[in-house]
Amino acid sequence: MRRGWIVAVLLMTGAAPAQEAGNMGGLPARTEAPFRLERVVPLALPWAIAPLPGGDLLVTGKAGELWRVSHGQAEAIRGVPAVRHEGQIGLLDIAAAPDFVTTRRVFLSYVAENNALTLARARLAGNRLTELAPLWRQSPGGEGQPGGIIAFGPDGMVYLSVGDRMQPDTAQQPDNPRGKILRLTPEGQPAPGNPFTGNPTRAATWSEGHRNPYGLAFAPDGTLWEHEMGPRGGDELNRIEPGRNYGWPLVSNGDHYSGWPIPDHDTRPDLAAPVLWWTPVIAPAGLAVYAGHDFPDWTGSLLIGALRGEGLVRVAPDGTRQLDRWDLGMRVRDVAVDGAGHVWIISDAEEGALYRLVPN
Repeated sequence: MRRGWIVAVLLMTGAAPAQEAGNMGGLPARTEAPFRLERVVPLALPWAIAPLPGGDLLVTGKAGELWRVSHGQAEAIRGVPAVRHEGQIGLLDIAAAPDFVTTRRVFLSYVAENNALTLARARLAGNRLTELAPLWRQSPGGEGQPGGIIAFGPDGMVYLSVGDRMQPDTAQQPDNPRGKILRLTPEGQPAPGNPFTGNPTRAATWSEGHRNPYGLAFAPDGTLWEHEMGPRGGDELNRIEPGRNYGWPLVSNGDHYSGWPIPDHDTRPDLAAPVLWWTPVIAPAGLAVYAGHDFPDWTGSLLIGALRGEGLVRVAPDGTRQLDRWDLGMRVRDVAVDGAGHVWIISDAEEGALYRLVPN
């Protein structure tokens, strides 16, 4: 019997599941937390948060809106690119460049009207995007599960997650960008030192075999962490290493939605296995590494939003243990930590909102 079914049977019978090494899905969520939620501003379908130096936030709306949030007020940003908004796709991530103070540059990802996931760069001038320039376009495009998470590495390169676009087998096709993490220069070209050579897609690939990666963040020690949604079970937290294949859809700790089994990761030691996984799933979305004074006991922890889990998860800095899971009664789409150490989350809803976690 597969591990997911074991946990499910125990939950249905009311028995307390014995926690498997690596599987955090059976751990209960708590309603008591060392913080309260301060609702800052309502937003429609918010998708991603980008803290800016000085304390303001940029927040994307999946329907193609972008807001600057300052002192509890949200102002619309003009000059946003046209996007295709349907189901899981639309305007996705946004991130301030490491040299934002001098360049005012931001990077954003979105699904364009031709269904291609696109990485673009722009300059923030007041409440307007100027000098908008697409840097990388996905070819071929696809439907849902776009990925689109942006992270800046300590090497100055841009890392971009690309989902399998609901075409699982393409995650194992070397020349197809689906199911990959890319490493690009700030101009959108394959970065020097990447593990593969060949056409531009292969030359830009950092890792492969991913399903639906909605979390990507660097720890202070340079470790690149990624999480992705599994199918029926098997949400993953991965330590990303260059050139590794993370197995989707050849292996998974979940099953197909039909219930048909997928071989477990332990059947293919040649493929990289997750450090942690969740069965039952939490549907992870958003990933941040904590540093700051609001929650000093959390220093170095990985903070993960949960859509299906309707809350927030805290994982040990080395990724090997889930330390906390809080039931917040909302689908948490993204989590971010600003320069002052404040933690921000957004709720995934037509009538969503931005919240700050305020210490008790």
